[in-house]
Amino acid sequence: MRPEDVYALTGVSDPRLRPGGEEVAYVVWSIDREANEYRTSIWLAKTDGSEPPRRFTTGKQDGQPRWSPDGRKLAFVSKRGEDKDAARQLYVMPADGGEPLCLTDLKEDATEAAWSPDGTRLAFTSRERDPAYDEDDERKREPRRFTRLRFKLDGVGWTGDRRPHIFVVPADGSAPAKQLTEGDFEDGSPTWTPDGKSIAFDSARHDDWDIELTADIYLVPADGGEPKRLTPGDSVHSTPSYSPEGKWLAVKWIPGQFDFPRHTQIGVVDAQSGDGRRLLTESLDRQCDPYPQLREPIWDGDSIVFGVEDHGNVHVYRVAAAGGEPELLHGGDIVLSGFDARDGVVARTGSTAPGLSELYVGDRKLTSVGDAFAEGRELVAPERFTAVSKDGSEVEAWIVRPAGFEEGKRYPVLLNIHGGPFTQYGNGFFDEFQVYAGAGYAVVYSNPRGSSGYSEDWGRAIRGPGEGLGPGWGTVDYEDVLAVMDTALEQYAFCDPERTGVMGGSYGGYMTSWIVGHTNRFQAACSERAVNSMVSMYGSSDIGWVFKGYHGEFVHDDVEQYLAMSPWTHAKQIETPLLILHSEQDLRCNIEQAEQLFTTLRLLKREVELVRFPAEGHELSRSGSPIHRVRRFEILLDWFDRHLK
Repeated sequence: MRPEDVYALTGVSDPRLRPGGEEVAYVVWSIDREANEYRTSIWLAKTDGSEPPRRFTTGKQDGQPRWSPDGRKLAFVSKRGEDKDAARQLYVMPADGGEPLCLTDLKEDATEAAWSPDGTRLAFTSRERDPAYDEDDERKREPRRFTRLRFKLDGVGWTGDRRPHIFVVPADGSAPAKQLTEGDFEDGSPTWTPDGKSIAFDSARHDDWDIELTADIYLVPADGGEPKRLTPGDSVHSTPSYSPEGKWLAVKWIPGQFDFPRHTQIGVVDAQSGDGRRLLTESLDRQCDPYPQLREPIWDGDSIVFGVEDHGNVHVYRVAAAGGEPELLHGGDIVLSGFDARDGVVARTGSTAPGLSELYVGDRKLTSVGDAFAEGRELVAPERFTAVSKDGSEVEAWIVRPAGFEEGKRYPVLLNIHGGPFTQYGNGFFDEFQVYAGAGYAVVYSNPRGSSGYSEDWGRAIRGPGEGLGPGWGTVDYEDVLAVMDTALEQYAFCDPERTGVMGGSYGGYMTSWIVGHTNRFQAACSERAVNSMVSMYGSSDIGWVFKGYHGEFVHDDVEQYLAMSPWTHAKQIETPLLILHSEQDLRCNIEQAEQLFTTLRLLKREVELVRFPAEGHELSRSGSPIHRVRRFEILLDWFDRHLK
């Protein structure tokens, strides 16, 4: 794979089974090179594979398909017309084809559509803008005034003056959408009560909701009224889903407060009182809310279907609402991008490296959207190996051989470190590794301590430092990734120990900056969208202050601890040539993080280069503009080619 092959990428996601089980709707995405935009469309496939899949919608940006209860209509969101800044509106279309009916006229995107049980209405979420946005000239616009911490979000922008709320609209378009919730709160994940009289949603609406890490399920009358809190306010309850008879409400649950990472659990609460919380997945000791988040828990009869991260994969499990041992429905080396379950039928979209994401119903593969991409390109399957860290801990790792691999030849090696840290590298397709392999590099990656996909103790191993916590970032995680590199060099003779590079983004960028500040063993490095100063991130990041949950204290209570953990503090020891990549609109790790490290290294006359991407946020490498994704690859390869080839 070459950098420009980004333009040919495609895949499928968000499968939704039609009532009756004969068809499944799903989304196919691709990239329009000329327009420098992503395209999405909705397709339909017979679940038995008896007919070829067919395209259902003709728009350029159609997504989030949702079947009506009787299966005769399909709701979806779409951006139509030539205005690139227009909002995505909610549409409904007959299942047998025809003209889509637009139900909304919103200034912000419609999302999370949910049909009422009788199929006459749809609930959805959209942001309510402050009237100041009506002024197009920003030089004349009223200043933003915030009293809460959660006033911005990476990839979204300013949120303190455009909170998400719950709306309802008739499915026949007979009336405009009605806003049900309001105020300086953030509401989402609407779901109807089985009698159709109320809508449950998740939110935090207590006095200090913005600085206390708890959330609850609320109920609001479908015709309007005051929201009522259902769950007890002691933790985080989210993404509610009613059992068919309405007795139970399935939720995702974590303890909340400043204590993470913790595995998200699937549980149930009494649908009338919100009491009697029963967690159903603790015996798994796995993360039951895969990242990126896929969807709410799904009821299938008396059982609940959900996703699980496990050893670099995302699997589908089922558990009885009454309790019992969770059961694996579909596993294997696959990373899912969506799933659905109905009447015992399970639909999944996902990728198995090195293939692109496809649609499956049961074990039957129904699509081949990635075949054209694979033809004429050498995509290399990863090989799993195990490294033993300094203290004897076993670390799961993978290596991708260079494309065109030749026995007896030695190749430069790139060690990749994932972000999070509570995420996982997986067994699905990843363009990063294929591009580096295509350029002649061996690619090594792993899930060190701090990663998800393993036991909760594994994910919490780098909490602290502090009494009763752990050693903190840059300790056993540092030892793990270096052990992985050592093992790869020892185990695979084609890896050249004299030509090694290290790279990572976000927390992976943190670890890259940390590594080059503590060892000179690598010949080149790239630190991307990194946390370099834990002290300044506390205030400049959209979520920086919540890292008390990892480190035990706020920065203002223990500056020295945060300084000691900051790669910038150790910048004087950095001698490895360092490429620093950052996006100018990154609100997760503000670009000041890159500027601080670059300024220091330049004043020290070290070999350093800063590359800034305009109009991009934290997700540049995954969902940034296609042109910038290609240029990023070209810049990375140029940097490592100069130093390792």
